[in-house]
Amino acid sequence: MPFKKKRAAPAAAVQTAPRHPFAGDPFTLPQWYASAASFALYDTLRTAVPIIDAAVGKLVRLTLGFEAHCKDGDADRALQDFIQHVPLGGCGCGVPAFLSAYLDQLLTYGTAIGEIVVQNGQVMGLYNAPLRCIELRRAADGFSAEVLAGDPHKTPVPYPDLLLLSALRPAPGALYGTSLLHGLPFVTSILLKIFTATGENWDRLGNVRFAVTYKPQNDAIDRAWAKERAMQVAKEWSEAMQSGAHAKDFVTVGDVSIRAIGADCPIPDCEVPVRQMLEQILAKTGLPPFLLGLSWSSTERMSAQQADLLTSELEAYRALLTPVLQKILRTFLRLSGSAEEPQIVWNDVTLQDEVELSRARLYDAQAKKLLQSLEKEADT
Repeated sequence: MPFKKKRAAPAAAVQTAPRHPFAGDPFTLPQWYASAASFALYDTLRTAVPIIDAAVGKLVRLTLGFEAHCKDGDADRALQDFIQHVPLGGCGCGVPAFLSAYLDQLLTYGTAIGEIVVQNGQVMGLYNAPLRCIELRRAADGFSAEVLAGDPHKTPVPYPDLLLLSALRPAPGALYGTSLLHGLPFVTSILLKIFTATGENWDRLGNVRFAVTYKPQNDAIDRAWAKERAMQVAKEWSEAMQSGAHAKDFVTVGDVSIRAIGADCPIPDCEVPVRQMLEQILAKTGLPPFLLGLSWSSTERMSAQQADLLTSELEAYRALLTPVLQKILRTFLRLSGSAEEPQIVWNDVTLQDEVELSRARLYDAQAKKLLQSLEKEADT
């Protein structure tokens, strides 16, 4: 009995992936989700509130710091030279500088994209691509992603294997990540209103406005010339209040009253609402207050706990950067004719971590020694 030839199984495709309403078209994320307006909004937040820009910069500097080595000596020397001197498109050199811009983009916009520039079979440089120039969309299988670029009509890039793409906490089924600043526009708007009102209040105190009231007498002549006299009083008062080298006295007769406008309204205390808004910003970034120069009351134990939490945040960012760094170094080694695998070791976050680790090892050694002494006493 002849055996029937089995048909080839169809290519795997994601069954639960959302689809575009129009049949046959790949699913495309809403344009508002990663539009130029949202990018401009996050740029404005960093420009308007310096503490947000400082927080992102500190996160970048605390996260970076690595060493990469190979077992082969020649490959290791070439790798070290590549890490230190690879061009970045005329704006710097070195893999650390590329990762700094890459992580800054990732934290600010939630998505970061870069490219390994290859020419004549060799890695010629690294490029940080602006998100405004690319578009991400799902492929027809609903699983893989396509990167589109080009003007005026964006088309899929010809060499997607040379691209570096990372997303920060993407939503289920989403291609674009979630910005670290997501949720801060509302908080920032309140903070800017407080700053603006405070500036206007101090501007009012530095430039006091006066209300000059002239009440004419009951006689007919005084009432007939009330307008002219009021204008003359206003003119003389304005000249007397003008700042200049020579002071001028203001002398008048009659029923004239002068009051400062708004003098009875004290400036409201803004320390409590400003601190509440800053606490929301710090909670979003994960940085302890003392790293941003905020002298809030805290105990030494609280500072140590905050440092531990910050270390876990930085480890999460390093976990996102490790595949990107491995791909860069592995591509360089392969195109250089080496089959070595780069070994990446991240530096310790702070000296405090090294001290805590040393102290933990000391306590462990003391505990083991005490346990051995107790076992010897029990045997005897």
